[in-house]
Amino acid sequence: MRVLSWHVHSSWTTSFVQGPHDYLIPLAPNGDGLRKPYWPDAARNVPEDELADTEVDVVVLQSADEIEKTERVLRRRLGRDVPAVFVEHNTPRGDVPLSVHPLAERDDILIAHVTHFNRLFWDTGVAPTTVVEHGIPDPGERYTGELARLAFVSNEPVRRWRVVGTDLLPAFAEVMPIDQWGIAGEKLPPALGLPEGRVEFAANLAPHEMYPELAKRRAYLHPVRWTSLGLSLLEAMHLGMPVIALATTEAVRAVPPSAGAISADLDELVATARVLRDDPDEARRRGAVARAFALDRYGLPRFLERWNEVLSSVAR
Repeated sequence: MRVLSWHVHSSWTTSFVQGPHDYLIPLAPNGDGLRKPYWPDAARNVPEDELADTEVDVVVLQSADEIEKTERVLRRRLGRDVPAVFVEHNTPRGDVPLSVHPLAERDDILIAHVTHFNRLFWDTGVAPTTVVEHGIPDPGERYTGELARLAFVSNEPVRRWRVVGTDLLPAFAEVMPIDQWGIAGEKLPPALGLPEGRVEFAANLAPHEMYPELAKRRAYLHPVRWTSLGLSLLEAMHLGMPVIALATTEAVRAVPPSAGAISADLDELVATARVLRDDPDEARRRGAVARAFALDRYGLPRFLERWNEVLSSVAR
């Protein structure tokens, strides 16, 4: 099939375009939407002004504002002239129990949630829904844990403060120093005001550059209160890292307790950090559990198989 999808979430798209279809990525006149060089040849750019004359079997949307934009460049109505799926990457915002999805009044576009938590908490009205859980390419088992430090990956951790659990970092930093990767991470150490070296900005790296650095750290820290499900958590588990995670949103499904620790009790999580600091063998054992679980539930084959089912069903 010819699948049109805008370049929005690079990490998710990297997995999505590994399937057996032709993936058409709109390219704006200013260069926005440029495909990543490491995507397969089946994922190709199509200039926006050529899309009206391009045959498309199904459209995959990732934000509400893409609906008008896609219909304008295709000159076709989504859900009527061409089938469409809306990928809901995010947890709802605002009055969460009562949050109404932007597509709640449309019964002609399938909403594919990336987590069961998302599907449960969004009010999607008459819109049909399904769940296609995340899947990522296996970066390989790289864990060494040679550095008694915690790894934390988050974009804009200062601006997003309590949402991503930045306020919880000092408790863990008392046990092990924390290295942070992500956009605007250089603002983190001065914002926390901790003694020098307890929390350090490592870099903002592409995933393939970050993997070997993550794998050197003793454990991965996921203190996020409110998120759909961070792909960096799944990447860390694939690497063979033990993980310490808040028991919130979809993490309770993604992280088995034997893969590290998952709890809403901060003291319990901090205590586990001490165990992993003092017992590298135990950290390695729990990391092996994390990797085995991630490969089974969040491996790329399962993800692509589910998307093939969804795209085929919608196209029919």
